[in-house]
Amino acid sequence: MTGERVAVVTGAAQGIGRRVAEVLGAEGYALAVMDQQPVAADLAVVGDVSAEADVIAFAAAVDERFGRVDVVVNNAGIAFITPLEETTLDDWRRVIDVNLTGPFLLCREFGRLMLAAGAGTIVNIASVAGLRGVVDRAAYNASKHGLVGLTRTLAAEWGGRGVRVNAVCPGWVKTEMDEASQAEGAYGDGDITDHVPQGRFATPDDIAQAVAFLADPARSGFVNGEALSVDGGWNADGSWQALRLSARARLVH
Repeated sequence: MTGERVAVVTGAAQGIGRRVAEVLGAEGYALAVMDQQPVAADLAVVGDVSAEADVIAFAAAVDERFGRVDVVVNNAGIAFITPLEETTLDDWRRVIDVNLTGPFLLCREFGRLMLAAGAGTIVNIASVAGLRGVVDRAAYNASKHGLVGLTRTLAAEWGGRGVRVNAVCPGWVKTEMDEASQAEGAYGDGDITDHVPQGRFATPDDIAQAVAFLADPARSGFVNGEALSVDGGWNADGSWQALRLSARARLVH
């Protein structure tokens, strides 16, 4: 068993996952990553988080290489923007498989290692869409609501055995996923920035810093079962649009 702390990150090739890996690496964690693209890390596996055999093999490789796992960040996910009436069963299943079944498999396999050690932290990357309804995203929203539910259940189930489980719920983040959605005409920058009280998109670093906080028992050791919104106030703001924008425009005298 190594003495260094070990962090597992899925979907680490780009966007939020890449920045999470960078931040945790800078904090001294050895990195074990899984993605469908090659990634430079202490241990890197190319695989599909929704494939049970891939996840089992990944967990075995981490256990063999390091003999421990301190943090698991379930970040891998896919977007899908289509009205429900046009969503095929294959579409639905693929989103659920990647965004919810994948984290289930990672939690199960790595959770066993953490429970055996009596310590560990899991951080699931959910979404503001796991807390609110967003039009034309039934499969995605359902997957993220389910991930928040899985988070809370495992927190209740495992907290007394030394394993904390929390979720981070980002708002809209400037990543490759956002660029792809905008290229499809789903929304523009103003649709997001006008709604967010802080008037901007999140950055991958905003999310990564929240993950680092939840990962560290010295900073968040009694935080368990939380769905932490990192959305600039999106989920908190119940204003209508004219009121939201007028509040932002007020001058301080």
